[in-house]
Amino acid sequence: MAIPASDIQFAGSIPALYDEYLVPMIFEPYAAELAARVAALAPSRVLETAAGTGVVTRAMARALPAGAELIATDLNQPMLDRAAATGTPRPVHWQQADAMQLPFEDASFDVVVCQFGAMFFPDRAAAYAQARRVLRPGGVFLFDVWDRIEDNEFADVATQALAELFPSDPPRFLVRVPHGYHDRQVIERDLANAGFAANPGFETVAARSRAASAHAAAFAYCEGTPLRNEIEARSGSFAEATAVCEAAIARRFGTGPVDSKIQAHIVTARR
Repeated sequence: MAIPASDIQFAGSIPALYDEYLVPMIFEPYAAELAARVAALAPSRVLETAAGTGVVTRAMARALPAGAELIATDLNQPMLDRAAATGTPRPVHWQQADAMQLPFEDASFDVVVCQFGAMFFPDRAAAYAQARRVLRPGGVFLFDVWDRIEDNEFADVATQALAELFPSDPPRFLVRVPHGYHDRQVIERDLANAGFAANPGFETVAARSRAASAHAAAFAYCEGTPLRNEIEARSGSFAEATAVCEAAIARRFGTGPVDSKIQAHIVTARR
């Protein structure tokens, strides 16, 4: 199924809001996990695809030795601009690039890493084939994807709340894209079609998602992701949509600081 253009548009105010609200709420725990796994491989040259606003990039910049070269790419230049403006504790090369058409030579990286980006690739097997092409023999492709939405509670509650606000045409971005690519057999098939060997590593990792308030959690999803584009397309008010999600999250998790389950799969494929 083709991915609508609005599902991969991270522009306007989204990069800043994404970085400020969503990154600490759901991405940072897995960023530290991926960075530790990359560092354990002792690579000399690392490529990151779909780097977004750089949460994994920053974690790898801290975890990798000074001599390791780190190149971080993303399709959306505004996301990279935000990442570069935030900065890293060591030099990183930021480069706009399409994961399905990587502008790098064959066999030029020890590790290719991608956090929560595979769900956005229009042709995942093609993107994986590109990752394999640029890996050196024995190199590792390491990525993670979100598990089903029912195991990611804030996202699930927000989606159900928006379905009540827009009953005739409920926004389904969170189900369709971030939480729409979790089936192990599908992922293994796509990797096999890209030329990776059978039986990649596949580990399900649960973590906790924390926000300062129900409002912060609701705001992160409604205005810091392409869900915002769906709300706008329905002539909806961001304030109203956020308020509806906030109320639903507060009913489930309380009115103070909130805490919920998140869950993802970490996949390791070797060239």
